[in-house]
Amino acid sequence: MTKICFIGAGSLGFTSELVRDILTFPLLQDATLSLMDIDAERLKFAETAVTRIITEGHYPAAVTATLDRAEALKGADVVLTTILSGSTEVWRHDIEIPKKYGIDTNVGDTRGPSGIFRFLRTLPDMMDIVRDMEKICPDAVLLNYTNPMAMLVSAIQKQTFIKVTGLCHSVQGTAMMLAEWIGAPFEEIDYVCAGINHQAWYLDYQWKGKDAYPLIHKAVTERPEIYDAEQVRNEMYLALGYYVTESSGHNSEYNWWFRKRPDLIEKYCTHGTNWNPGEYAYILKEYQHNEATWKDQVREQLARPLTEEDFTRGHEYAAYIINALQGGEMFKFNGNLPNTGLISNLPEGACVEVPVLVDRAGFHPIHIGALPPEVALLTQLSSGIEELAIQGALAGDPVMIYRAIAHDPLTAAVLSLAEIRDMTNELFAQHRDYLPQFRTHRV
Repeated sequence: MTKICFIGAGSLGFTSELVRDILTFPLLQDATLSLMDIDAERLKFAETAVTRIITEGHYPAAVTATLDRAEALKGADVVLTTILSGSTEVWRHDIEIPKKYGIDTNVGDTRGPSGIFRFLRTLPDMMDIVRDMEKICPDAVLLNYTNPMAMLVSAIQKQTFIKVTGLCHSVQGTAMMLAEWIGAPFEEIDYVCAGINHQAWYLDYQWKGKDAYPLIHKAVTERPEIYDAEQVRNEMYLALGYYVTESSGHNSEYNWWFRKRPDLIEKYCTHGTNWNPGEYAYILKEYQHNEATWKDQVREQLARPLTEEDFTRGHEYAAYIINALQGGEMFKFNGNLPNTGLISNLPEGACVEVPVLVDRAGFHPIHIGALPPEVALLTQLSSGIEELAIQGALAGDPVMIYRAIAHDPLTAAVLSLAEIRDMTNELFAQHRDYLPQFRTHRV
């Protein structure tokens, strides 16, 4: 019997969908699903939703729910983390303070000053979970979904023996999107994708064994509805020759090209980024709306009858990985692991996103070699900034955080070094109570 522990189980939609996927594997149908959250009301809703899937699916699984993390971790084989450190009243400042200085942020949970301060606040909470795992379930595998993925996973990997990888939806999601654009059934697509989280590149994309990039190019350049759906990523593809993972909303923040002037935001980031508008603070507004309406949404979800779709396996990596770790079929996925020469022109030891085979023996990353130089330059910079921010976090050195932010492409395109220093000091002053790892909170 496998025990799977969800830390942050109050992320109800994600928890329910992942439980659905897990229970479709015969090897996992008698699993114990251990739910833990710090919010009792959200936890109760999650327990109700999971219990309903078990009952109506006639699975021999069991569910437990607790506010006690140590209790939840006892005997765990796999731990999944989907946490958020602080409410919107805490992390709104990650977005609003840079905006005051002229940095217009769309999502702000991964890179740049917003992503770095989110990382600094979240890392202590993640390490508390890891330290508990070291004592309570030292052989368990940690599958992290919490952002900022690359910085958190890399910092954790540098400090523990716990086996950990980070998982994201963007690789398979974008691969499916491209298949739809060229009219290909996804099961006939093969690809090699590598880089860092949210900035990995489809180095090879094939349909029935043939290069499909000419078809992608044709779709992007000849069909306005496709170009408009992902203006930022399509412009990056046309310039760099390779397609990048993660949405235009995110990627508009990760470079110099799209958000440094209002006219560029209007042209590239406002009218079609596929899943989210490119407006300032989009994700903050979404969270604020959800916090105000989540109870109604949950009650509506729990009131509707379950359908066949609620018992049909989706494409989320975690369930397939857990099945493989427990002795089921080997699975190939794109995961976040330390760069042990896997990508030769990214920093050694940094967190890279590469194809990984997983089986009962664990994770087996696949060697990629060098990224093409036209995409390596931007990826090297992002990875180097992340590693510098991690060093600053582990050393408790705010100057290193300032230096990391100073190299951020969008920040550097908008602000002077003196302005970046002032902004960094203001961010430290705002969040000082959440950053106990720093000896001082001024640059």
